[in-house]
Amino acid sequence: MSTVVLGAGAFGTALAISLARKAPTTLWCRDAAQADDMQATRENARRLPGAPLPEGLEITADLSCLERHETVLLAVPMQKMRGFLVSHRALLAGKNLVACCKGIELDTGLGPVSVLHEAVPEATAALLTGPSFAADIARVLPTALTLACASDATGKALQNTLSTDNLRLYRTVDLVGAEIGGALKNVIAIACGAVIGAGLGDSARAALMTRGYAEMQRLALARGAKPETLAGLSGFGDLTLTCGSEQSRNFRLGLSLGRGEQFDPTITVEGAATAYATIKAAAAMGLEMPITQTVTNLLDQRLTISDAADQLLKRPLKEE
Repeated sequence: MSTVVLGAGAFGTALAISLARKAPTTLWCRDAAQADDMQATRENARRLPGAPLPEGLEITADLSCLERHETVLLAVPMQKMRGFLVSHRALLAGKNLVACCKGIELDTGLGPVSVLHEAVPEATAALLTGPSFAADIARVLPTALTLACASDATGKALQNTLSTDNLRLYRTVDLVGAEIGGALKNVIAIACGAVIGAGLGDSARAALMTRGYAEMQRLALARGAKPETLAGLSGFGDLTLTCGSEQSRNFRLGLSLGRGEQFDPTITVEGAATAYATIKAAAAMGLEMPITQTVTNLLDQRLTISDAADQLLKRPLKEE
């Protein structure tokens, strides 16, 4: 399967670097000037400085490149993906579309694969998710990811195509579990960042991670996911990585909230929109999501960090 990565942000560029070390790969960049600069300098200085682009990687701003490729990795922000798919549906029809974003669509409450199904029903939809930082992938450091696809046969073919020397892919047919694990871990990372930023300590972070994991399971199981999926890379694994490192944009947003600092509004933070979408979905299903609700309250400045901690600690005592 020939492969093109759509989206020259940090993660899309990192995936393209890894794939191009194995086979010729195309990276599509929305900005033609940036594409020309990357092609000339062999570096994405804007989004992933210091990571050389392999010779086998072609950079282009021309979407007609899709005609040459069977497999398309969509490394575009979750909240912008539907618009992109609808605008280019004719070019994407019949392809293997692999979403490489994490989140829940604010307007519909749908995850990436569900959006793919709705926007381009003629394509085969899959999801690539799990614990990964762009800088690690670009530096060819070992990384394990989950590939979710409803068709086991297509999943196996994609697994073989997208696994590289440093990317080890594990396969699942549980699309819902992979979607929700990848989405909600970002919300919990915001909460953990806020706790650390406010100086409340690592014990509090551990408690939030654990109870946040329970919230992830609660929503996922209510939607028909398998519990083992949430215990895997796309759930527990990604939660562990994202809640413990300042490489995570969601964690850094939380740090800013905890410290009372402004956060750069130009940085895409999927967990914020996901928190609002999750609360809406949970309310419709009658599910309690106290940590997710607290994150939305912090984002809306309806609570201070100390009030939020007090509110969570004073919830009714219960069995674990």
